Amino acid sequence: MNEPDLAAQVRRADPDRFLGAIFAPPQSRRWLFVLYAFNHELARAREVASQPPLALIRLQWWREVVEGADRAHPLAVELRAGLAQGIFSDAALTALIDAREAEAEPIPDRAAFLDYARGTAGGLARIAGTVLGVTESAELAALEDLGTGYGIAGILRAAPALEAAGRDLLPQDGTDPAALRDEAARLLRRRAPRAGLAAALPAVLARRDLRRPTGPAPRGLADRIAVVIAGLTGRC
Repeated sequence: MNEPDLAAQVRRADPDRFLGAIFAPPQSRRWLFVLYAFNHELARAREVASQPPLALIRLQWWREVVEGADRAHPLAVELRAGLAQGIFSDAALTALIDAREAEAEPIPDRAAFLDYARGTAGGLARIAGTVLGVTESAELAALEDLGTGYGIAGILRAAPALEAAGRDLLPQDGTDPAALRDEAARLLRRRAPRAGLAAALPAVLARRDLRRPTGPAPRGLADRIAVVIAGLTGRC
């Protein structure tokens, strides 16, 4: 796949992360698009499956790609190239797949929910940081926290639409969503390392979502401007 096709795919599937990725250095941007397109495929596993076991089969297909299976799927080819060049770690990508398995069943409690958010959105932000050249463990931890906060806020934002589709990613133990908002806000107070800025910029949108008094709303021009300002100033 060429970079414009990858960019167009990510822009449709994951506009928040696409907006952040355009601030990445050119040599890293393509690989962020590959990573985010891969993440979208994992997220779709449960969305398009009529039964949970079918979602696990789709996740296993991608696990086999990471493990070395030769598949003609264009994104699988790109992913294998990234692994061969050392851009991605097979262990890190496998962890993303493993974390998505939680979506096949109701998430039982707050602890499992936080593990799920950290393993998916948090892990994705950490991998994106490594693509951008971040190596310090403390800086990668900050990116993971920011990604986790973004993931929690995103689930809360998507909850009404998911409910309408017959899905629920919130913990089933009666955890108050306000407590999850507070946890997201705490994590989103972390500051991103400058080298990992492109991976952290979606946090700008999550903070704005949590501040909205009327609940979820479509992204608007002011949201995009806020990300652009953070990207240009290097402060997130």
